[in-house]
Amino acid sequence: MSTKDALERAYNEDKDLVKIAPNANPPVCKIMDYGKFLFEQQKREKDAKRNQKVMDVKGIRLSPNIDTHDFETKVNQAKKFLGNGDRLKVELRFRKRTQAHPQIGEELLKKFAAEISDVGVVDKQPKMEGRSYLMFVSPKSNKQ
Repeated sequence: MSTKDALERAYNEDKDLVKIAPNANPPVCKIMDYGKFLFEQQKREKDAKRNQKVMDVKGIRLSPNIDTHDFETKVNQAKKFLGNGDRLKVELRFRKRTQAHPQIGEELLKKFAAEISDVGVVDKQPKMEGRSYLMFVSPKSNKQ
């Protein structure tokens, strides 16, 4: 159909002539209500956005001289966070004289990573930043 006829038909139906495939030979057009089409497209995008899983970053703070039971409590808390699908930021803070022994903190974070290895994977290995060690852990996916 010629462009002139298509435009006239769309005008008579009180709709718009929209190019669907402009690179095709000849170009493919469709007669539709363009405003309604845009509204439905925005609605689909909004629904897709609503169904996405938002991943929060939860934080856990440790200290180099943590006791056994406190350590186990933090591990259980981390497992709960990872089980809910949240990422985890583990921070080990050094204060005063403990700054002289960073190897103790590194060992503690490795032990922590080993304890939660069944539910989480270490994204970012422990790294000293200022007066604290930071490590990021994300939950294991179902595929792994």
